Amino acid sequence: MPEGQRAGFPVYWRDFGTGPDTALLLHCALAHSKAWAPLAERLSDRLTMTAPDLPGHGRSAAWDGRCAIHDQVTEIARDMIGAGGHVIGHSFGATVALRLALEDPGKVRSLTLIEPVLFAAAGQSAPSVLKDYVMTSEAFGAALAAEDWATAAADFIRIWGDGRAWPDLSDRERTTFASQMPFIRETEPFLLHDTAGLLTEGRLETIACPTLLIRGQRTEPVITAIHATLERRIPGAVDVVIDGAGHMVPITHPDPVARHIRNLLDA
Repeated sequence: MPEGQRAGFPVYWRDFGTGPDTALLLHCALAHSKAWAPLAERLSDRLTMTAPDLPGHGRSAAWDGRCAIHDQVTEIARDMIGAGGHVIGHSFGATVALRLALEDPGKVRSLTLIEPVLFAAAGQSAPSVLKDYVMTSEAFGAALAAEDWATAAADFIRIWGDGRAWPDLSDRERTTFASQMPFIRETEPFLLHDTAGLLTEGRLETIACPTLLIRGQRTEPVITAIHATLERRIPGAVDVVIDGAGHMVPITHPDPVARHIRNLLDA
């Protein structure tokens, strides 16, 4: 696994594929770069892909607190994309991909957003759905505020995990996920309140690259509302639904996800 300084931060990453075009893959919170392996295998003839471990994930260094976490991850992504390429992001990683497309449009050839958790966007399509999500997340928020990391992690996995119950996870997995809850807490201002201003009137409408939105058919209602906002506001954005899938769709259903990405690349 390669390693080095990216935007002044110690980053580990994996490389996949030998295709003619380059792509940057940005994973979800509580995962790591290896989570992309099944999807990357299916795109390896089309793309040469780089997938970093986010701060505090995999083998990258812990978040150092020098700036807001979303700012830091965006700087890392900006450094890693170099002169440009396709960008594919999942969940938290998709929110970074969206920000990169807005702040460095000349570097992003196409944009694939898989269940981006920019919760603030839901309020522009379905305010009641966002309100329900916030209300049902009160216990999770309280656990984060109290630094009860194990309780917070169990609740996070219940909503955003791969379907396994907390007691079914290994001791190592539970310990790791609990240790990553401070990262989750630091993402809240950006995800819930759009502190970077991505949703400012007229801003999403400037995205000119081909944009694909992918979500699971069994995902949370707040994701459907987020996608509705992005599809409406990003010119030409296409929203696709993967049958039988939940939030972890790029991991659980790599075949249909790869097929839709290929269609985007070939368009």
